[in-house]
Amino acid sequence: MTGAGTWSLDERHHRQITAHLASLLKESNARCALLVDRAGQLLASTGEQLSFDPTAFASLTAADFSANDQLAKMIGEPEFASLFHQGEHESMYLADVARRVILVVLFDERTTVGLVRLRVKQTVADLAALFEQIFRRAASAEAGGPQQRPSGPLAGAEDEIDRLFGD
Repeated sequence: MTGAGTWSLDERHHRQITAHLASLLKESNARCALLVDRAGQLLASTGEQLSFDPTAFASLTAADFSANDQLAKMIGEPEFASLFHQGEHESMYLADVARRVILVVLFDERTTVGLVRLRVKQTVADLAALFEQIFRRAASAEAGGPQQRPSGPLAGAEDEIDRLFGD
């Protein structure tokens, strides 16, 4: 698996992700795009307002992707990089991003799965590059790389706590 054990998005990265999702929606004529981590946490959502609980949806999306990973292994594939669920009126396309995040695109008759799939491919590449940066930064921080120290009233608090509770 690529990246660090723990990572987080800052405001700048969230804006970049939202811009990529908005561009995807515009180019594909899809209704909504969501980004979900493999643990089921909703990271970003762009497009039409959801008529259902986005937290539950994110959790189910991650479970769906995990179940399909297991199905892939059972038939001899290392993974399924994307999934497509077609309904009578609504469909969704899910794609793996950097092996840590799932891009979900909800769409209806206004577009086709072919166009969505085509536009998702570029968005996945763009998002994967961004997430690789995020994972590298997190890995560097875990390995003791440069970290930002608190400023203002919290400056020195970490050192003081270490002195009080250190051995």
